Amino acid sequence: MKKILLLSLAAACLWSCKQPSEKEPVDYVNPYIGNISHLLVPTFATIQLPNSLMRIYPSRNDYTTELLDGLPVIVTNHRERSAFRLSVTQGDELRPVIRTSWDQEHITPYSYDVQIADNSIDVRLAVSHQSAIYEFEFQDPSKPATVLACSDRGEMQTAGKQFCGYQQISQNMRIYMTGEFDIEPEASGVLNEGRISGETKTEGRRVAVAYRFPAGTKKVSLRYGISLISTDQAANNLNREQQGFDLKAVAEAGRQTWNKALSSIQVEGGTEDQKTVLYTSFYRTMERPVCLSEDGRYFSGFDGQVHEDSGVPFYTDDWIWDTYRAAHPLRALLRPQEEENIIASYLRMAEQMGTNWMPTFPEMTGDTRRMNSNHGVAMVADALHKGLSVDAEKAFEYCRKGIEEKTLAPWCGNAAGWIDDFYKEHGYIPALREGEAETDPNVSGFEKRQPIAVTLGTAYDQWCLSRIAEFLGRSEETGKYLKLSYDYKNVWNPETKFFHPKDKDGQFLPDFDYRFGGGIGARDAYDENNGWTYRWDVQHNFANLAQLMSGREEMIRNLDQTFAEPMGRGKREFYEQLPDQTGNIGQFTMANEPSLHIPYIYNYAGAPWKTQKRVRQCLNTWFRNDVMGVPGDEDGGGLTSFVVFSSIGLYPVTPGFPVYNIGSPLFSDVRVNLPGGKTFHLVAKDCSEANKYIQSATLNGETWGKPWISHEDVVSGGTLVLQMGPRPNKAWGAAPDDAPPSAKPLN
Repeated sequence: MKKILLLSLAAACLWSCKQPSEKEPVDYVNPYIGNISHLLVPTFATIQLPNSLMRIYPSRNDYTTELLDGLPVIVTNHRERSAFRLSVTQGDELRPVIRTSWDQEHITPYSYDVQIADNSIDVRLAVSHQSAIYEFEFQDPSKPATVLACSDRGEMQTAGKQFCGYQQISQNMRIYMTGEFDIEPEASGVLNEGRISGETKTEGRRVAVAYRFPAGTKKVSLRYGISLISTDQAANNLNREQQGFDLKAVAEAGRQTWNKALSSIQVEGGTEDQKTVLYTSFYRTMERPVCLSEDGRYFSGFDGQVHEDSGVPFYTDDWIWDTYRAAHPLRALLRPQEEENIIASYLRMAEQMGTNWMPTFPEMTGDTRRMNSNHGVAMVADALHKGLSVDAEKAFEYCRKGIEEKTLAPWCGNAAGWIDDFYKEHGYIPALREGEAETDPNVSGFEKRQPIAVTLGTAYDQWCLSRIAEFLGRSEETGKYLKLSYDYKNVWNPETKFFHPKDKDGQFLPDFDYRFGGGIGARDAYDENNGWTYRWDVQHNFANLAQLMSGREEMIRNLDQTFAEPMGRGKREFYEQLPDQTGNIGQFTMANEPSLHIPYIYNYAGAPWKTQKRVRQCLNTWFRNDVMGVPGDEDGGGLTSFVVFSSIGLYPVTPGFPVYNIGSPLFSDVRVNLPGGKTFHLVAKDCSEANKYIQSATLNGETWGKPWISHEDVVSGGTLVLQMGPRPNKAWGAAPDDAPPSAKPLN
């Protein structure tokens, strides 16, 4: 009996030893989610440490692309530009870019493994912040060779197993690369008409250097650093981050970096797929903006100069029209010092551009002024009222100048013009009547005036400016900009109860269709979305919007109708005109950022249970663990930060108010690990797919009946307990006084 017992224990031990170790947050990340787009741009499978300059994704359009255009070296602008190309071959033919088949691919946030050339070459990659390392293993080692090429204009040079070069990525910006192979090639030099020449340096468009390794070479490693300052600095970055050719060490360091970052949110309950979607979305929010500081210096595309960073890292490549809504608030909560540094970077950009205008769309090469409005002001107001350290005086002035001195015309960085003068006098951007010619040269022929989108967006920006003035104790300016924040009322049509384009004479455009009016992307009236979306674009004042709609019950009916209203045309016709408005539930679009707060508006109207229903519906319908699991353009965290917040039961509807709306968490236990060692704990008792409705709640042991909590409740390490059930408690959080805050009424 004793022998049998010992054998049983031994078998149990052996079985347990074979069980996979418990998954950590980084193990849940699936970079392939969304790599096939529903219509426009896919979500790329990116290999990159949090907010780092070194970022890479496979050199192809998406997961369905048959061939790779060589191997990637560095992506220099989110989803748009790549510098350099690396090609690996076992054949005689050498070209700057060798297109190749790919198979057996595996991507993590920090590593990339793939078989290329009909499974005859194994490729492995690991990244650090400003460097990377490749390994190539040849199944047929008779003719191993590699080619390094510029993908545009640049310079390449080689000396034995070492190489360096640069590529021009804008008129005033270069990306530099320095690196080396682990073994000496038998031949190296400039690639000239398919042959390795005796030259060691070349300059021009798509120039390349090539390396032929001795026959019998089974494996070759290549490590390199990148820089925006110089090839010497690229070498410094490489040697700071890597010692030798240890790919496993670089990969393990990257894994630990990601795991530490992602572990600031820890969840229990839910499904494995829900955890995968959560942590993948969280990883997406930390792709951008990217840190450009290199040993205390950085190159700025905003003035073309190298600067000392004075201990405050410099960040850029941030599409603020998308990211101010949830990505910046998520960072302000979880990584406040980083958010402070990002805002400080914005203030530097304003100065470096020579205008002191707050940037709106800062990219690697400068502020492209894409989209509309000036939502950097929201980022500042939100940070200040959440206790972050920001130069409020300077930020107020730069935000004010950006709104008042720069034109409000979309996609334009010029000084204010005719439509701006009109806006300041009348409080709205005038729409053109059919056939009416454009009179303001600042207006793009394709992007148009976007009159409703700009009017509503600027009203919100003015409210955010009033919040900064309030923080500074400037009562006169607080009142001035609070009054201007009501400008949305100037384009409200009380008969239709939609925001309706109005001409320069103050007349609403006749016979206007809120679904299909406004041309391509509805830009003659709105922007990328139709009137059903912009009906709800008053982020700062839903209390007043309810009044405009004749009360909270009418607001609820209008919200319900948004989710129920048919598309009105077949999908082909609908998306031909509104290609950004995918992820539909009725006229609601999950795929575009101006819609993200709409499911939460029920909290303001006395029906929080419908917010709970809609949030679950949106998450379960449109965000999934598969290659089509992102419904639209992800835009560097703009969309996926909605998933992070909503999955844990909270959402920052109004950046500028230090509060979070409560939705319906996917997980029964959520721990948000905060700087300073505190933890916010959310418990959703009996949470399940069916039990999505809040029955009751306590906050720090006290009964809580509001569908929102304050930022202070979270960062102080509070505990929110939600009792969940399968049917709604329609009374919970429904009283008018329970609604989340809205802008102050005008005196």
